[in-house]
Amino acid sequence: MVYAGPQSLGSLAAAEGVAGPTMTRIVDGLESLGLAERRPSTSDGRSVSVAATQAGENLMRAAQQRRIEAIAAAFAALSASDQRRLAAAAGLLDKLAHSIKDAGC
Repeated sequence: MVYAGPQSLGSLAAAEGVAGPTMTRIVDGLESLGLAERRPSTSDGRSVSVAATQAGENLMRAAQQRRIEAIAAAFAALSASDQRRLAAAAGLLDKLAHSIKDAGC
């Protein structure tokens, strides 16, 4: 919702690997917290899409920033040699992540 834009309940459920009713309950909870909202679908008037509210987006962006800072701090704590080895492996790690994503995991 934050990074990929508004999504249908079905696509959110598939992305998270949960059943539709489970995603409905999750979205209900996010709505009650003011973090997400249902909107009429632009492509199908009978369905809805789920979008993050500004508060939901702010929460996700803050969490993303904390993860980036934690990774940067951990990387900085490595020796120069280990930093170079990790940087050299970055392409392989990216390839691995894409193959896992493509496999639907």
